[in-house]
Amino acid sequence: MLLFVGLGNPTPNSENNRHNVGFKIIDSINKKFNLSKQKPKFKGLLTTGNIGNKKVYAIKPLTFMNNSGICIRELIEYFKIEPENIIVFHDDLDIEFGKIKAKFGGSSAGHNGIASIDKFIGKDYSRVRVGIGKPKNGIEVADFVLQNFDEDESLKIEKILENINESLSILVEKKLDLFSSTVNNK
Repeated sequence: MLLFVGLGNPTPNSENNRHNVGFKIIDSINKKFNLSKQKPKFKGLLTTGNIGNKKVYAIKPLTFMNNSGICIRELIEYFKIEPENIIVFHDDLDIEFGKIKAKFGGSSAGHNGIASIDKFIGKDYSRVRVGIGKPKNGIEVADFVLQNFDEDESLKIEKILENINESLSILVEKKLDLFSSTVNNK
């Protein structure tokens, strides 16, 4: 059993924000793999289904980015999911736009959604970090992550979503390095 978590903010005007790339990934996985209809549960929007031979839960926390851990803790306690069976998808400023890096554990590197999850369940889970690049022209980080992707970036994000879905069977097997290299070389 696996839990996919996509980080983001649940307001309509946040839908295309850089900070919501985790939500976009979960929506894409739900559609590609015909997971169940999203239902409000555990302070999030939950879907379930199978990918390959694995039972998968996927959730978009509705607790806002900085409180994502509240939702995750409730869900894993209910379903008895071990943290090592959690994969969190989120944006990362320190990675070049469009690049993917998957890893197990580590620090939050200043990402408040990850810091919240760490606080509630510890650090022993996998993360798929999607590069959104760094702000330019003196834009503050908080403003940058809450900006929408521009048209060119949106097209690139759609391609990244395709690449993630095409390589998801590798991720389900928790082959993080292979997943990263496969997605980045498509």
